[in-house]
Amino acid sequence: MVACFTHGAAKTLRRAGIRPRVFAHSAAGRGVLPSPGPGFRMHGPRTDNDAMAEILLHIISREEWDRARRLGTVTPPSLASQGFVHLSTPHQVHLPADRLYSGRRDLVILHVDPARLADPVRFEPGVPEDPESMRFPHLYGPLPVDAVVEVATYLPGPDGHFAPYEGERADTVRSED
Repeated sequence: MVACFTHGAAKTLRRAGIRPRVFAHSAAGRGVLPSPGPGFRMHGPRTDNDAMAEILLHIISREEWDRARRLGTVTPPSLASQGFVHLSTPHQVHLPADRLYSGRRDLVILHVDPARLADPVRFEPGVPEDPESMRFPHLYGPLPVDAVVEVATYLPGPDGHFAPYEGERADTVRSED
C-alpha cells in the first residue's frame, strides 16, 4: 500500500513541518490499513499521528464538551471500558451517530487535529454491520481539548437519522493566549 497525495497536499505538509513519506505494510493483517473511504488522502503507520493529513471527528454532547473544556480532556466511558476514544473520519461519522445517537439534537462534532495528539491513533474494525474493509480511528488515551480545532453542531434529519457529515461549521475553537 502506498501513500498518495496531491502536490498541494505535500506542500502543505512540508510547510507544517511534516515530511511526506511512503509506507509499505505487510499483508499479515497487523499493518495493512485499507482506505477508510473516499476523501481520506493519506495512509501511514497505525500509530503515526503526524502522517494523518485528515481531520478526525468525535461526537459528543454539548454538555459533555463544556465539561471537557473545564477539565482539559475528553474522557468518555469507552476510554475506561475499551481503552480508547472512538473517532471517525468525515465520511463515516454518520454510521456511529445513527447507531448510538439516533434522534438526539444536543450533539456537536469535535474536529481533531491528529498531529496534536500525544497518544497513538489506530485504525481498527468497527462493528460487524459496518463494511468489512472500513476501519475507524481509535485514540488510545484521553482526547486533549488543545487538539480540537473546530466544534460544529451535528443535527439529525426529520426522521432522526444522521446524514453523512458535510462539515457545516458552527464555531471555531481559538486558543487563548
